[in-house]
Amino acid sequence: MCAAVVLCMTQAVVEGQEIPSSKQIAELREKAAKGDAEAQFNLGIMYDFGRGVVKDEAEAVKWYRKAADQGYAEAQYNLGVSYANGQGVSKDEAEAVKWWRKAADQGYAEAQYNLGVSYANGQGVPKDEAEAVKWWRKAADQGYAEAQYNLGVSYANGQGVPKDDVVAYKWFLLAGAQADENARKSIPIIESGLTQTQRAEGQRLAREFKPRESAPSAK
Repeated sequence: MCAAVVLCMTQAVVEGQEIPSSKQIAELREKAAKGDAEAQFNLGIMYDFGRGVVKDEAEAVKWYRKAADQGYAEAQYNLGVSYANGQGVSKDEAEAVKWWRKAADQGYAEAQYNLGVSYANGQGVPKDEAEAVKWWRKAADQGYAEAQYNLGVSYANGQGVPKDDVVAYKWFLLAGAQADENARKSIPIIESGLTQTQRAEGQRLAREFKPRESAPSAK
């Protein structure tokens, strides 16, 4: 079994799914210019995805950075993604890790997941499987399916934690319940090596799991 290592951009939008009107854009620009972090972040989203404005990744980075410097977790996360992918800025994995860590420290699950991936792959930081597990656990405890799957793989393979197939099974069940395809494929594989008692224990652990409340996305 191999852990998933996909780095995903958050799919936040400005206001719902509708493209903002010229009036809304003007109001957003005014708020952003006055230092409103949420407006700065949403303006960054607009430029990043070309929503109501011409797509401009460098301009997106500019506004993400303004919001990120104020401690806005989603902007810190997106700025990290920009650096990781070289979108609107020169690719820099260490800088990506820096911004993900800021968001992760605020409890932002997506950033915690990506930080775990960075440690697992040695991208922007020295490879450290135990540290990867630490950050995946934080995201998994909030119910983040991809992190739950990766944590299951870590326990199944004994990477960063002692090997424990029952605990791995628990995390696969939880991720699979959220339609994570990797987890669903892993469930019958790990079940084949478990006793009936072990299966029952893993299922009990999954049933008793209570996700922690996600931290606010911004300060």
